[in-house]
Amino acid sequence: MKIVKGILIFLLLALIVIQFIPVEKNKSENVNPDMAFTNIYDVPEKVELTLNTSCFDCHSNNTEYRWFDEIQPVRWYIEDHIQEGKEELNFDEFGTYSQKKRAHKIEEVVEMVEDGEMPLSSYTWVHPDTRLNDREKEELITWFKSLSKKEEAINEDEHNHN
Repeated sequence: MKIVKGILIFLLLALIVIQFIPVEKNKSENVNPDMAFTNIYDVPEKVELTLNTSCFDCHSNNTEYRWFDEIQPVRWYIEDHIQEGKEELNFDEFGTYSQKKRAHKIEEVVEMVEDGEMPLSSYTWVHPDTRLNDREKEELITWFKSLSKKEEAINEDEHNHN
């Protein structure tokens, strides 16, 4: 019993100590609004609201943290998840992508939402407000498909002029 008590005390102390290990937050004051997806495209209000709620925490330069996101080791997991998400797609830096990359990322958004891969179930489990309902999925898919067609036309036009 003494060993179990000792292990529990050690684990509790370790949990307390790791709270003081700093982790950089995904908050940026230096976002160029001209590069943001929502400033490049005329995004419908409902689609923008869904993107804000379900996508931007992991796919932008500014995350809205919940109280439990501040607790280690959850914080390490969330920050790692955010960095991976931003590497894959960053809506705040969308304007820095080439035209071809933009078109590809738009197609990927459609595929991920259609396949139910985004938002990640591991994220929605902890952040249930980010789950997409059927209406939100359909709105995103429909709008991003129409945007994809516009991007394809731009790419084709650029290709024909070169």
